[in-house]
Amino acid sequence: MSKVKAGGTSKNTRKSPGQRLGVKVYGGQQIKTGQVIVRQVGMTKRPGVGTKISRNFTIHATRDGVVKYTNRKVRTFSGRSVPRVEVTVV
Repeated sequence: MSKVKAGGTSKNTRKSPGQRLGVKVYGGQQIKTGQVIVRQVGMTKRPGVGTKISRNFTIHATRDGVVKYTNRKVRTFSGRSVPRVEVTVV
């Protein structure tokens, strides 16, 4: 017999697979045109020279070269400056 009356079923049984986000190619590594550099949610990293950003904020290479990450200040809508990482292909 159960010690607890009318416990019900658990609600937390659904599981979705991971999205495989993150940096795919690190600084100093070679890359070819069209390859994915970073998969992200939102613009945590900004595209620079030699890169483009797609609709889901994935950063791709637009030419062959070496990936480089640099810090730069970006102005927000409120006028505040915040540091962001810029991805370039040199």
